[in-house]
Amino acid sequence: MLLVHKQQHQQRGVELLWQSVHPRTLLVVPKYEPWQDHVVEGVADVLGETNSGLTGSEIAKLLERCKIPDLAPGATKRDRLRYALTDRQERDAAANCVIKFITEAMQPVRYRNDPALFSARQGALDEVLVFIGFRINEEGKVQRGAKADTLSEAARHANSLRAELRRRGVHPEVIRYCSQEVLERNPFHAALEATKSIPDRLRSMTGLTGDGAALIDASLSLGQHNTPKVSINNLATVSEQDEQKGFSNVCKGLLGMFRNPTAHDPRIGRTVSDDELLELLTMVSMVHRRLDGATIWP
Repeated sequence: MLLVHKQQHQQRGVELLWQSVHPRTLLVVPKYEPWQDHVVEGVADVLGETNSGLTGSEIAKLLERCKIPDLAPGATKRDRLRYALTDRQERDAAANCVIKFITEAMQPVRYRNDPALFSARQGALDEVLVFIGFRINEEGKVQRGAKADTLSEAARHANSLRAELRRRGVHPEVIRYCSQEVLERNPFHAALEATKSIPDRLRSMTGLTGDGAALIDASLSLGQHNTPKVSINNLATVSEQDEQKGFSNVCKGLLGMFRNPTAHDPRIGRTVSDDELLELLTMVSMVHRRLDGATIWP
């Protein structure tokens, strides 16, 4: 923002949005080009999401604060926001109203009791705004950032692990166990929670109550009669039996490599990078996909 005298403003002829803050002084704000309709719609989808979005009363208060007419208060939250933001942007011939609304909605003080929700909305908005070269910073403000033209670039530039996980098609069971940790950008504990999903899934499928390697052996081991409680194939050939054994070893290896060390080591002595976490979650996702098609034996 920039304070100038009205005469200076008129002489320069710069296209700016401004408001009076003193009889002889103007507050000058850059005028941003209107955003494309699908970008405004994407913003409305995030902030008006049914479960994690703003409430109806929050939308009403924020629209009033931003001096944006509430054109369809009876519509769904997403449509209500889309109609209001699109109409005001068209009348202003500028995206400033949309930026103002996002900034008000993303004020960190609003999330003091739920920082994970701030991270969730920040990441979801980044996934939309990255296509026009903007992002949400840690202060909840819209700022210039890297621009993406493809989904792969968007996932990388948005700095959102969730976007990359979605691009990779990670199994929903993995996301269910580590979503909060991922959204808080905490790879150390996300690794722990993700690997917990494997024994939990096996207990749910078999009714067994054990844990760790013992549980995996009880669930996946061929045993004396080549009939594990959970089989990932028909076990009709030596190759299929070897695959079953390998699958069991993969499960035990993931727990041994990630769950046990992260559960017992102090965080300062054990780090997990974002790249390592993404690779782990992809592996755990593969385990769950094989369990999706598995046969459960009595």
